Amino acid sequence: MQHSSDVEAANALKQAYQQIRAEIGKVIVGQDEVIKFVLISIFSNGHCLLVGVPGLAKTLLVQTVSQVLDLDFKRIQFTPDLMPSDIIGSEILGEDRNFKFIHGPVFSNIILADEINRTPPKTQAALLEAMQEKAVTAAGVTHKLAQPFFVLATQNPIEQEGTYPLPEAQLDRFMFNVALSYPSFKEELLVVKNTTSTTKAEVNKILNAQQIIYFQQLVRNIPVTDNVMEYAVKLVSKTRPNSEFATPQINRLLSWGAGPRASQFLVLGAKCHAVLNGKYSPDIEDVQAVAKPILSHRIVRSYHAEAEGLSAADIIEQLF
Repeated sequence: MQHSSDVEAANALKQAYQQIRAEIGKVIVGQDEVIKFVLISIFSNGHCLLVGVPGLAKTLLVQTVSQVLDLDFKRIQFTPDLMPSDIIGSEILGEDRNFKFIHGPVFSNIILADEINRTPPKTQAALLEAMQEKAVTAAGVTHKLAQPFFVLATQNPIEQEGTYPLPEAQLDRFMFNVALSYPSFKEELLVVKNTTSTTKAEVNKILNAQQIIYFQQLVRNIPVTDNVMEYAVKLVSKTRPNSEFATPQINRLLSWGAGPRASQFLVLGAKCHAVLNGKYSPDIEDVQAVAKPILSHRIVRSYHAEAEGLSAADIIEQLF
């Protein structure tokens, strides 16, 4: 798959994106924002955290994405007794009296880490090493993971008993934190109609692993003007209390701001968002379009913000 110019390749990515959306739409009703952010994070080579109550088709969405993108898919159900070796694999003694490494489920293209906050920090850390390094270490030997490698983790916001919330440093590994809401009445009616009859939607494969790697490279090649780059970095700086760009309002509402990883993801996300919308370079609207799911899990609200009932999204809105 070679295109004669980046412009042609960008057009091809936009077209592929529309086809992917149409295929996913055969199975998933609504959830347009969520699907958009999941696909942007795949093309930006990031990872995604989906937060929502049970039954909102989080697992089905990931399965459908892996089918449409013709990628290898594994689901790991996180439980309190899950061990790191259950994810990355372990050394066993073979019949020839030599140790050999048996690959765990992490050796796949798309990993669904279901209810990641249900497992202890040791096991969370094993997965997060794989996310960051795109490799795992077992018995002192490093094993590279297949590319593209993408983790979609889900978290249930209701249950806090018997869960281990992800620490800030680990949340920072996720490009997006996407909140799923309940479907509208019409959407839910359609979901129930589709899922309680015998009809089964067949999805077509649109891209393969090589094409996805090619498009990930393309997204990085997209040029960004200085003013958009500065806007993105300034937006992140504004979230840091008592820094040079922070307003008195932010000093009051936030106790911690986002780190440099947020700036990197804002620029990458804006590049990808621009291409998917038929532009060849991102503008300030593209940065704003991806800002909420990138910044919402990287800022810590102060007790003033919590007392006033302001969500992270409300505070990010004020930054614009």
